[in-house]
Amino acid sequence: MSGQQGGAAWVVRTGERPGTAGKLTEDHVVVLPDAVIVLDGVSTVSGDEPRGGWYARTLGAWLARELDGGGDPDLRVVLAEAIRAVAAEHRLLPGRSPAATVAVLRRAGDRLDAAVLGDSPVVAYGRDGSVHELRDDRLADLVAPRPQLAEYRSRLAAGSGFDARHRELMLELREFQYTVINREGGYWIAEADPAAGLHARTASWPLAELGDLVLATDGVSSLVDDYRLADWTTLLEDCRRAGPQWLVDAVHEAEAGDRGAVKWPRGKIHDDKALAHVRLNELTEQHI
Repeated sequence: MSGQQGGAAWVVRTGERPGTAGKLTEDHVVVLPDAVIVLDGVSTVSGDEPRGGWYARTLGAWLARELDGGGDPDLRVVLAEAIRAVAAEHRLLPGRSPAATVAVLRRAGDRLDAAVLGDSPVVAYGRDGSVHELRDDRLADLVAPRPQLAEYRSRLAAGSGFDARHRELMLELREFQYTVINREGGYWIAEADPAAGLHARTASWPLAELGDLVLATDGVSSLVDDYRLADWTTLLEDCRRAGPQWLVDAVHEAEAGDRGAVKWPRGKIHDDKALAHVRLNELTEQHI
């Protein structure tokens, strides 16, 4: 998809794949003329019907409405208002509601603004070769010292597979997350508390200084962060050369070769995946 505003053009290409064939993905991408939104619905672990995908789609629609309304509001306020609207419309209660990570990119005049809430990063690539990561690692930092994390990783590396004990450990980690969600000293994520939006991590870059950006859910960013099969520069090269869908499929196939999660201990064999590649280079250079 392409768009043009204020003499500057961009092209957005996306790739998506569900973690389980035949199952609706809980990741969601929204492309607007001057904004891109990537959301990752938080899955349940208990086996109940997941609602994270519904929440991601619903919140994405509200964010699109807010961003299409014109003006140049703070993206944190935009997030807060969208969370408030969804919670009010569907009578969601904090701590008892579905949730989603959010990454937002907006073109506003001569700059690009971004916000992230949860582990879906935005990576900006300068024309000078620089790489700028906008991340929210607050939950990862809280989970890192938990004994359940160390245990499930060591068990998988030893070949235990996704057995009953693995499921227990994942549930224990999820219960811990409930105790630190959307509070000071904890982590913030889109759910039913509008205040979470005001705690998003943000960045802004001059439009003329960037060539590309990518927005990814953790199902894709794991290629860089966990599997170490690429860095952000080579990920961009793959996006340019073969496209986001090729890259999403390549991550999925790599995981399929490690079905027991021995090489890369992780929560499940495959996560849902979504990736958006925003390219400014050639078209922007023609108009600026």
